[in-house]
Amino acid sequence: MSDIAQTIASFNAGRDPERLAMKYKLMRSSPFVFLRGTCHLFYAGLPRSKVLDDAPPVWICGDMHLENFGSYKADNRLVYFDNNDFDEACLAPNLYELVRLLTSVMVGAADLKLSRAQALALCQTAVEAYGAALTFGKARWIEPETSVGMVRELFDALTSRSRAAHLDRRTTLKGKTRVLKVDGKKALPVSDEARAAVTSFMQTIAASETDPGFYRVLDVARRIAGTGSLGVDRYVILVEGKGSPDGNFLIDLKEALPSSVVPHVKTSQPKWHTEAQRVVEIQRRNQAVSQAFLRAVDFNQRSYVLRSLQPSEDRVALADWDGKLPRLEEVVNSMAQLSAWAHLRSGGRQKSSIADELIAFGQRRDWQLPLIDLAVQSEARVVADWKTYCDAYDRGAFGLQAKK
Repeated sequence: MSDIAQTIASFNAGRDPERLAMKYKLMRSSPFVFLRGTCHLFYAGLPRSKVLDDAPPVWICGDMHLENFGSYKADNRLVYFDNNDFDEACLAPNLYELVRLLTSVMVGAADLKLSRAQALALCQTAVEAYGAALTFGKARWIEPETSVGMVRELFDALTSRSRAAHLDRRTTLKGKTRVLKVDGKKALPVSDEARAAVTSFMQTIAASETDPGFYRVLDVARRIAGTGSLGVDRYVILVEGKGSPDGNFLIDLKEALPSSVVPHVKTSQPKWHTEAQRVVEIQRRNQAVSQAFLRAVDFNQRSYVLRSLQPSEDRVALADWDGKLPRLEEVVNSMAQLSAWAHLRSGGRQKSSIADELIAFGQRRDWQLPLIDLAVQSEARVVADWKTYCDAYDRGAFGLQAKK
């Protein structure tokens, strides 16, 4: 087994083998999917660079890439577009965030059918938009009225979505009662033991709520979602909500693991009570308004993040850029701005940089080209690692065989 394959296998040791097999197969499909599934490998191989080490410390999501932004309904019942994945979140130099976003643009160019010149132009768009948003010095957000281009198209599409239709996609009706679709695409069957444990846990949650009947469990399954988190202990829970059949709600319960970024940064981290507290607290700091039901919980003596699954959750269909680069530039511009606004919004918390320091950094230009150069180096390494991984996968190094 190659060093790359050994590192990947060691990192994923002990995770759900069925979902892990799905992850490994997905990672075989393209360098971009491989990048999404190997955040730990990205930071382990990121070259030490003065441009990174001299950057101001901020609260980063840790896994910034083109697919980790999306729409969601917040706890104020309004819909926003924002970064939506904080599993790897930590305190780190701000350019650790941006170099992963730029690398995802370069690595994802082939999947999006972008030329190299177009990908580099998008990287330039990102660094300029990030710097300008920091320089302005005020955190904003993106909602339907402030969105543009493909993000606006996403919001427009959401207006026609209903809870009943959302439930119909994820469940089937048996009489007037819904059960989860265990289709091997979004959900897998759960053992009787796990079902009982999740149900008992939700009863504990319900006992402290003003409407305990809302959390009455109707069904439980293992959830399939994302790439990096495939294999992590995760459940989708169908609850009574506001009444069966169409008032039911879907709940996501996901184990929180240590950030794979932390071992590779020199920034001192605060002591969190649990990994889930880290994820939830940083998400609350960085987002303008947090997702509904978001909370850190303890389940089976481990830490988990609990949140709702909603009809309003979706990503921008980047492949629909229709060969018009300005459409992608608007999306990347929004992503870079959201990153800057998150860093400004959470500034001054537990040794993160204050707004004045971030404004001063945004006014500089000396970091922009070196950061793009670093992303190009990282792109080459990711592609090389992917080819090594593909060879190991095809030889059955993971106990699997590729289906091309």
